[in-house]
Amino acid sequence: MADIKKKNLLLFFDRPTEPCFMQKGEEKVVFDIPDHYYPEKYKALSSSLSNRFGNDAKRTIPIRNIALPNLNFAKQLPYNDQFSVFLPTHRQMAGRLIDIFLGMRDIDDLTSILSYCQLHINPYMFNYCLSVALLHRDDTKGMNIPTLTETFPDKFMDPKVFRQARQSTNVVKKGPRLPVTIPQNLTASDQEPEQRVAYFREDIAINLHHWHWHLVYPFDLSTGGIVDKDRRGELFYYMHQQIVARYNIERFCNDLPRVVMFKDLRAPIEEAYFPKLDSKVASRAWPPRFPGSVIVDLDRPVEQIKIEVSEMERWRDCIIQAIEENAVLLPGTSGRKMPLNPETGIDILGNIMESSILSVNRGYYGDYHNMGHVFISYVHDPDHRNLERPGVIGDSATAMRDPIFYRWHAHIDDIFQMYKNKLPPYTRNNIVYDNINVTSIKVEGPAGTNVFGTFWERSTVELGRGMDFTPRGSVQARFTHLQHEEFNYVIEVNNKSGNYAMTTVRIFMAPVFDDNGNTMTFDVQRKLMIELDKFTQSLKHGMNTIRRRSLDSSVTIPYERSFRNQLNRSGTAGDQSVAEFDFCGCGWPHHMLLPKGTTKGYPVTLFVMLSNWDDDRISQDLVGTCNDAASYCGIRDRRYPDRRPMGFPFDRPGAPHVKNLQNFITENMAITDCTIRFTDEIRDRKQ
Repeated sequence: MADIKKKNLLLFFDRPTEPCFMQKGEEKVVFDIPDHYYPEKYKALSSSLSNRFGNDAKRTIPIRNIALPNLNFAKQLPYNDQFSVFLPTHRQMAGRLIDIFLGMRDIDDLTSILSYCQLHINPYMFNYCLSVALLHRDDTKGMNIPTLTETFPDKFMDPKVFRQARQSTNVVKKGPRLPVTIPQNLTASDQEPEQRVAYFREDIAINLHHWHWHLVYPFDLSTGGIVDKDRRGELFYYMHQQIVARYNIERFCNDLPRVVMFKDLRAPIEEAYFPKLDSKVASRAWPPRFPGSVIVDLDRPVEQIKIEVSEMERWRDCIIQAIEENAVLLPGTSGRKMPLNPETGIDILGNIMESSILSVNRGYYGDYHNMGHVFISYVHDPDHRNLERPGVIGDSATAMRDPIFYRWHAHIDDIFQMYKNKLPPYTRNNIVYDNINVTSIKVEGPAGTNVFGTFWERSTVELGRGMDFTPRGSVQARFTHLQHEEFNYVIEVNNKSGNYAMTTVRIFMAPVFDDNGNTMTFDVQRKLMIELDKFTQSLKHGMNTIRRRSLDSSVTIPYERSFRNQLNRSGTAGDQSVAEFDFCGCGWPHHMLLPKGTTKGYPVTLFVMLSNWDDDRISQDLVGTCNDAASYCGIRDRRYPDRRPMGFPFDRPGAPHVKNLQNFITENMAITDCTIRFTDEIRDRKQ
């Protein structure tokens, strides 16, 4: 019975803009809600609506009549507006609503308040709050939470897809339907140079990763422990640093220069972006940004935003001053400061920059990162005179589509690097592992030794759950994305210690040449190192051969987790494997593990380091705990599984004598030259 009640919660994700008194799911389930839960426009019809949708229902869920808390604050966001976790007012509303959902005493009370909120609250905000609550309640951590592509596919796809899908569902009301095709070049022609990397920016799973990361790491909640996760601020820094590094390598592969930081807030934004997306809730097209747009002061009463650009500049300068002084100012009038030490300094700065409730002094350091998203998202209508909604950079599910996202985050990362540059370089004692010699690393796979093969792959995604007000059944869309041939790392290690040893294997990749074709210095190349894998390995005395599959990467989640169809999922709520599966929805998509490369073969350096596990390990029980995509997302209810700084050993500048990567190498490291060879052909995904 308890499992059925939990499963009922998933019905709130089904066709999210259809009222919950309508039939939900393939079972044709209806919620029997109290009359006073109905919105005003339906109250007079509550009995007839209940009879209309309940007569042929296969199952009815009686809703407990509870004393509802005051929810007027959540109704301040109009039902048909966009919702953004970057907007302070929206974030605060969502935080209060999540706290209420988390505070419901049992599943029946939670189902009751959800049935009311589904009818009265903005659907985007409701979906976000429901997802965060189910991920974090003790009694719902095993729920099969659908991805946003299932519930709101409009955030990811050309509107023509939905018109074709509706035609298909109305013509073929039951049985198999032909998939609709999402065009590969959606937003611009080849005349626009930035379109060369649209396959990265507009990849559905990459945008899902960003959305899911913000579900796992919400901003503003009073419920203890949910925001205050281990090394959350550092993870904000590292995950976004890696995104920018990966994007820069994709640009190099496509003869584009590295991202230009957007650090002068008064400079024109030269890049235009026309998203070609519609919002089904707002019934509006997402607004474009025209070339040469300039950020100005915001005055939008509807979102309760009134802020000057100079305030952003003040926040930025305060953060930089803290880095220069190596200490942050604490609240109050005493002028007390907290030092930024090498162990926790980056975490403190990350929480300040993202401005979660963990910021040590929100009033002084402000909301720099989030409000940057907000200023840019309203550049087309800063005073609401044209009644326009925000641009795509204002939504965590769509922000990574826009080229300015990477320019903004390159600037954010540059501020973090100011702090990292002040830390002392790692000494030999910090990085060497005595008596452990890595003699070689190579890659084996279908493309050949030390050759990575990439190509286009055509896959399908299920849209049926998000096709509101259409005949039921499966609706699939076909889309094309980057993919790579799977491969194995082969690492040869000589353990001279005379004993059994444990090690952490760290694998990174970086380009050999910069965007001008020049060999890079160590300090430039280290910031372009992308993490490919990290794992623990035992070593016997003498020679060891370590073989590791690319499929087992600690960075990525498999295709099935990005595009899982919950309608066909097995497992019950409370099942540990299901709970892990949902948390593991957070992770870099595996099909984007490698850069695209070039048809001639793009040169890269593959790096491996074996560090001392005794210096790395975190003492905690990981049995039955999802940790296979921990590098960018951490582990559910656990500490980050590596004591070293994220990005180690490339998170700090090298010693004065380290001019290039070769100077940095010690006997427990190895590098090898590889190429990424791209084949410009489309292969259908093997199911």
